Amino acid sequence: MILNEVFDDEQTGFYDPEGDNSKLSLKDLRKTRLTLVQLNKLRKMNDTRAFERAEKIKYVQAQYAPAAPAAGGMPTL
Repeated sequence: MILNEVFDDEQTGFYDPEGDNSKLSLKDLRKTRLTLVQLNKLRKMNDTRAFERAEKIKYVQAQYAPAAPAAGGMPTL
């Protein structure tokens, strides 16, 4: 989980409180099964996070790339 996801609910948009019916009680003995809708939502979230991670990596690589040498070069002594 990304720290921004904890504090910025507007940015993430992954959590839907109306679709959250996962509260279990002590009497629930069976293992929950994922529906196709839930699997599709998980796949979309994973694709979105992978895209965001790739964009962040591009940004960090550009930020920490070695500087291009100056056009004139270094003066000799």
